[in-house]
Amino acid sequence: MSNIETYTQLFNEIENLMKTKSSVSIAIDGGAASGKTTLAEILSKKYNAPIIHMDDFFLRPEQRTPERFAEPGGNFDRERFLREVVPYIKNSQTFSYQIFDCSKMALGDYREIPKSPLLIIEGSYSHHPDFSDIFDLCVFLSVSEKERKKRILTRNGKKSEMFFSRWIPLENKYFEAFSIREKADFIFFG
Repeated sequence: MSNIETYTQLFNEIENLMKTKSSVSIAIDGGAASGKTTLAEILSKKYNAPIIHMDDFFLRPEQRTPERFAEPGGNFDRERFLREVVPYIKNSQTFSYQIFDCSKMALGDYREIPKSPLLIIEGSYSHHPDFSDIFDLCVFLSVSEKERKKRILTRNGKKSEMFFSRWIPLENKYFEAFSIREKADFIFFG
């Protein structure tokens, strides 16, 4: 089955919501290399919708404390997401937010999000409980550990070890602590 066929039910639900609401938001969460960005791009092309990447909200160096990493879901700047994105999700207006620049380990340029009837938020931690009432649809993506490892090695090369030793355990802690997968409206396995 192709990706398009796999997502037909999701497309139908989005289209039904768009018939009754002036603004629809969808959050796509899941483990590293599960296909979140790919699905977001499919939806963006199909509906001409902007994408907000949770990777734009990595923690700045001063936020990377042992206490913060000990928090389930503490591995991203949710305070900045709440401040710079959440107020605009439901009212379908143009806004901008600042992007975290990994090469500089600091906040960088601003990304403008145009007014749109559909807004896509993709990335790990997008289903954090602080956002539980914000999104119209929550999608969770999963992939076998064997496939995930293969994708990470292909995508990240020498930096893969950091995913296996640090980022994936933090994601798993978040998924388990908040029952992220179980609370999703749609679950897809890739």
